[in-house]
Amino acid sequence: MRSGLSSQRLIAVFMTSAMFFNYPILSLFDGRELVFGLPPIFLSLFAIWATLIGIVAVIVERAPK
Repeated sequence: MRSGLSSQRLIAVFMTSAMFFNYPILSLFDGRELVFGLPPIFLSLFAIWATLIGIVAVIVERAPK
């Protein structure tokens, strides 16, 4: 079981990720122009996903054991 602060941080990351992967936020990146040959929505999804994995890794690794 995680300590109280780590659990709260992980819950906050989950809630933030739910907000970022929701339609109104994703519709901001729904454009016709290509960035590096890819639609901006794909790049934003990958960037958000990779950032969230990094944040969760930092929280889990810094948690007291």
